Amino acid sequence: MFRYVVTATFTDPAVAERWLAWMRDGHLQDVLDAGAQSGEAIRLDGEPLTLEAHFRFADRAAFEAYERDGAPRLRAEGLELFPPEAGVTYRRRTGEVAVRGG
Repeated sequence: MFRYVVTATFTDPAVAERWLAWMRDGHLQDVLDAGAQSGEAIRLDGEPLTLEAHFRFADRAAFEAYERDGAPRLRAEGLELFPPEAGVTYRRRTGEVAVRGG
């Protein structure tokens, strides 16, 4: 199991709400269509205003295929809609699931 997390931090709550709508109205499904097994958007507690998109891939190879084939177009779309100039900063993290419960 492989995880991919995109963290977006916002200075403007209205931009954050638009980002969530974008996730709900198509982007999550686009990432699923490009190879992810599941995805969700999470509103983190606290300051600054931070939202995360969590995606699960079968393995690192499936994620690498996503990065090669799907991610360039999807990332470009996200940056066009939500550029740093709109007060958005991004952080991407990946990793293997080391232990699972339940």
